[in-house]
Amino acid sequence: MKVLVAVKRVIDFNVKVRVKPDGSGVETANVKMSMNPFDEIGVEEALRLKEKGAATEVVAVSLGVQACQETIRTALAMGADRGIHVLTDVELQPLAVAKLLAAVVKKENPGLVILGKQAIDDDCNQTGQMLAALLGWSQGTFASKVAVNAGDLAVTREVDGGLESVALKLPAVVTTDLRLNEPRYASLPNIMKAKKKPIEALTPDALGVDPAPRLKLVKVEEPAKRQAGQKVKSVAELVDKLRNEAKVI
Repeated sequence: MKVLVAVKRVIDFNVKVRVKPDGSGVETANVKMSMNPFDEIGVEEALRLKEKGAATEVVAVSLGVQACQETIRTALAMGADRGIHVLTDVELQPLAVAKLLAAVVKKENPGLVILGKQAIDDDCNQTGQMLAALLGWSQGTFASKVAVNAGDLAVTREVDGGLESVALKLPAVVTTDLRLNEPRYASLPNIMKAKKKPIEALTPDALGVDPAPRLKLVKVEEPAKRQAGQKVKSVAELVDKLRNEAKVI
C-alpha cells in the first residue's frame, strides 16, 4: 500500500508571530519556517506503517512556493521515499489545497492519505475533510491511534467526550492529532541521503486545478494586550468590580 502524506511549510512554532504594520497579514520575511507539527506526526505515522509492513512506499507532498521543497526534504530525511512538489505562488486556501491533493491522489493512486488535522498558521481544520469529500473516501479525523487490519483501517479518534473507535474501508483519509505519536529526529546520514531522493515537480495547470483564492483577507490584527491584575480588599469590592467594571455578573 502506498501512503501519501501532505506536509505544509509554516512559521516555526517557537517563533513569536508578528503582524505586518499595514495589517495585510503576518510577517514571514526573515522568519524561521518549518514543517507543520501535525504534518510531522503524519509523516511519522506513515513511516511506522511502512516499518510494520502495512505500507510499501511513503510519498511526501507539499504545495506552494519553491521553498516548500525544504519541507519535503525534511520528510525525506525522516524516511519518506520520494516527494512531490506542486509549485505555485498563489495563496492557497483549504479548498484549493484539497482540490490539488485530490488531483495528486488520482495520479498516484495511494491506499491511504495522511494529513495533519490543521495547520498552525491558519488553524482552518478543513483540508482533510474536504479531500475525503472530493474523493468520496472514508475519513478518520483527529486520530490518536491507527492500525491496518486486512484491508480495513481501525482509527481511534479524539472527540469532545473522550475517544471514539471507527473502522474505515481503504482507501481512506486520516488526519492526525497530537497524541498519535512522537516524531523521530532525522539523522545526519538520512539528511545526506535525502538530498539524492527524487522530488517530482508539478503545477496546478498540469493537474487541471484553478487555485485562485475564494476568500478575501480584510485585515489582520494582534489580540488586545492583557491588562494587569488588581488587588481588592474585600469580597464586596470584588463583587462590585465584577458587576460594574468587568460586567461578568
